[in-house]
Amino acid sequence: MSHLLPRNKKLLSFVTRHYPILKTLIQNPSPTLLTSHHYATQSSKFPEYEMPTVTWGVIQGKKEKLVNRVKICDHLKTLGVITDELETIELPSTIEVISERLEFLQKLGLTIDDVNEYPLMLGCSVRKNLIPVLAYLEKIGISRSKLGEFVKNYPQVLHASVVVELAPVVKFLRGLDVEKQDLGYVLMKYPELLGFKLEGTMSTSVAYLVSIGVSPRDIGPMVTQYPYLLGMRVGTMIKPLVDYLISIGLPKKIVARMLEKRAYVIGYSLEETVKPNVECLISFGVRREMIPLVIAQYPQILGLPVKAKMSTQQYFFSLKLKVDPEGFARVVEKMPQVVSLKQNVIMKPVEFLLGRAFRVEDVARMVVRCPQILCSRVELMKNAYYFYKTEMGRPMKELVEYPEYFTYGLESRIKPRYQKLQGKGIRSSLNWFLNCSDQRFEERLEGNFIDADSEGPVFDMGGKLDMPGGGGGEVVSDEDDDDESDDDEVLYRRTLTL
Repeated sequence: MSHLLPRNKKLLSFVTRHYPILKTLIQNPSPTLLTSHHYATQSSKFPEYEMPTVTWGVIQGKKEKLVNRVKICDHLKTLGVITDELETIELPSTIEVISERLEFLQKLGLTIDDVNEYPLMLGCSVRKNLIPVLAYLEKIGISRSKLGEFVKNYPQVLHASVVVELAPVVKFLRGLDVEKQDLGYVLMKYPELLGFKLEGTMSTSVAYLVSIGVSPRDIGPMVTQYPYLLGMRVGTMIKPLVDYLISIGLPKKIVARMLEKRAYVIGYSLEETVKPNVECLISFGVRREMIPLVIAQYPQILGLPVKAKMSTQQYFFSLKLKVDPEGFARVVEKMPQVVSLKQNVIMKPVEFLLGRAFRVEDVARMVVRCPQILCSRVELMKNAYYFYKTEMGRPMKELVEYPEYFTYGLESRIKPRYQKLQGKGIRSSLNWFLNCSDQRFEERLEGNFIDADSEGPVFDMGGKLDMPGGGGGEVVSDEDDDDESDDDEVLYRRTLTL
């Protein structure tokens, strides 16, 4: 111990010489000597040893945060990040943490430009926000390879609580009968759904659709096909469109069936698209009373650039098929899909008929009477024509008068019915034995006389069947003839698409 004394004396001498305040404290340890005078005088000499005051920690903390924020913003600017919007949010305390967040987002597939579109995503913690949210999105069906695209389209999801905000929306979608395997598809199409409140627009739009006759079990498929309907306001978007369609002659039940199968019709702008298209059809010669039938057959026509398409097709029909504007209007009434048919598709059956010695004028008559032949497969038309010429041996004039012959299946209808007629020794028109249901055909065969050859129902693709006057006013269908659903359901068959 004795050898330590000289060393201790030297240390004490050094401390008292450089720090006089300590010498005073050693000589007189009374608390009264610990005055602000001593600290003030000594702080000017050694500011780094200034004793803390009551507010020292808070002021210094703000200074440190400010300094750190400046450093972080400068670092982000060097990487190309625009930091203007970051002034309002709390940033991490070190450059290392912000770099970790940025690197995590870049691994998802986001670029600096994507981050600049929504810089607030840098305020999300990797462990508290990013990882839990992304893990949940992957769990509900969004593949890992598409998570970056999802975040790019809807970066606000990174701020959401899985339990409080995301899970209830997913549960709501499942309650609408959206299939579990379709959740990812629905949310990729419309990611903003995850930010909606359940008691808001989503619930009211569903309730209104059900009120006009949409089947509740079809809401799920509708949402899957067109999820945007959940974000549309009833009073300003959905109801005005439905009211307009009803006002021009479409029964409410038919509107409901149409929306069930073509939910995207809800997204058509009433004032900018739907109304102008309806007026355009009328201006091209489509009769106003036929507009409901046109829409029921081809709802997509409400959202197409109708004026441009009608002008192009009308000119083409006049030039190549010698169909005048009035005839073209009748074609549109019977098969409105013709406005979207490609001209090379139209010409294939036309060229087939012309190649079989039909005159151009006859082909024009056939097209106006039955435009469905324009979308018939040429191979099937060849088989039907060969059977007609070799087995039936009938004149070409009958095909001109009844071109619907080419729309029936050779093996399923034409051949078996013709063979039964031959067995009974009956000769009739094409219309008489083809344009009726199986039940009506059997009734005709069993009859002791042949009823008068009538024009039969008009064949409209997916539309209603109009019986001519004196024909009994019955609706002829290959499906349930005894089905006693109400008139709206009977008059309109399910919409067919090309």
